[in-house]
Amino acid sequence: MIEEHIAYKAMTSRDPRFDGVFYVGVTSTGIYCRPVCTVKTPKPENCRFFESAEAAEKAAFRPCLRCRPELAPGNAPMDNAHRIAHLMVQRIHEGLADEGAGLEEIASEFGISSRQLRRIVQQELGVSPIELLQTRRLLLAKQLLTETKLPVIDVAFASGFSSLRRFNDAFSSRYRMPPTRLRKEAAATVATIDAEDTSILQLGYRPPYDWEGTLAFLRGRCIRDVEFVTEDSYARTVRIGKHTGWVRVKHAPQKHALLVEFTHSLTPVLPALLGRLRNLFDLAARPDLIAAHLGKDDLLSKSVEAHPGLRVPGAFDGFEMAIRAILGQQITVKAATTIACRFAEAFGEEIHTPISGLSKLSPLASKVAAASIDDVAKLGIVSARSASIIALAKAYHSGSLILEAGSNPEAAIAKLVELPGIGQWTAHYIAMRALRWPDAFPKEDIAVRNKLGGVSAKQAEAMSQPWRPWRSYAVLHIWRSL
Repeated sequence: MIEEHIAYKAMTSRDPRFDGVFYVGVTSTGIYCRPVCTVKTPKPENCRFFESAEAAEKAAFRPCLRCRPELAPGNAPMDNAHRIAHLMVQRIHEGLADEGAGLEEIASEFGISSRQLRRIVQQELGVSPIELLQTRRLLLAKQLLTETKLPVIDVAFASGFSSLRRFNDAFSSRYRMPPTRLRKEAAATVATIDAEDTSILQLGYRPPYDWEGTLAFLRGRCIRDVEFVTEDSYARTVRIGKHTGWVRVKHAPQKHALLVEFTHSLTPVLPALLGRLRNLFDLAARPDLIAAHLGKDDLLSKSVEAHPGLRVPGAFDGFEMAIRAILGQQITVKAATTIACRFAEAFGEEIHTPISGLSKLSPLASKVAAASIDDVAKLGIVSARSASIIALAKAYHSGSLILEAGSNPEAAIAKLVELPGIGQWTAHYIAMRALRWPDAFPKEDIAVRNKLGGVSAKQAEAMSQPWRPWRSYAVLHIWRSL
């Protein structure tokens, strides 16, 4: 039961932490909104509060066209500024943005100017893109100085500075000490600076977490030599920009965290690496809200109770996942995995690791885009599907198709279905995992339709409406229940 005076205070605060927790209907307009909507704040006597969008619609309120309450938080048009700022941070973390060209590229993706981009980042994050970039470089430099024995000049270049002089000036200005002093102080407080080839970090999550279910999902789709899944861990090779290495992830339930072991070769792109792992393991999910919502449905309630903390596994590499989705069209998961392994063997590059099950890097879009249909078809992939894979690789390599968390899902789905051989099922499955869209719904999925009573795709779409905005999780519950 929502206490209206508390909900009204939460609404007037515009605190994003309340987004998706409740909805407000305005009696004077007949419209319901999210608590973060930027419209003029209504009077208390004109407000009615609901726990779900469905309850508001049942009370005859219409959805606001600005904040789009029927969509999952983060995916409405009003969220574009937040999405742009998030993408800017992600690009900086991956080392793909610089003072000039990177800003122009990101701005063009959203159809805005670089000046508008700078203003959005300033408004959303409180700093300019250049200040954001500088902070990221300095934080990485501090980590390298305290956790490794790299020479200071190597630390400077690995952090993204173009010269040792610029690095020393920026470091001294920010931290009021030269880099060498920080290293000496770190060495004095810690017995030895880690000289091993790997380090371990923790990534927290909101409990509960269905670790066994997540591992089972990834194990069934594991690409041999690129990924290696055991009974208690997930490992894979990594390429981010020019940096390669490997990671291994284990569960620490007593800490409500995942333990990430990573090679020091990936330290320069550590923020991007951790971001990808958060997406892959769906660590930002709110299992309490999702379970409370889906548990009301008779079809899903048993699965929700049986699998607390179920997650929607994301994608470590959007292109890799999209290829896997195309290969999985109209065949079993096992058959698709077999073909995906052949594909990685043919197009992936060799990498040496101490883990016997890891020896290949995931194929690059540029290499696949340059292949012929015959090059792909000889792996046992039909010609039409081979052409689809090459078309996807070309679109991704050219930058016209963005497949990463934070991208606009509706725009990405529209671009995906324009490619040959990609329909709504494939596009929504990619949106569910690579784009991290919690409301994606592959209504053509035969397992989902059978679970709903052998209905048509159109009927499945209509029957899924009460599950919004968490339909991706509903689909995973259905698949898990099978």
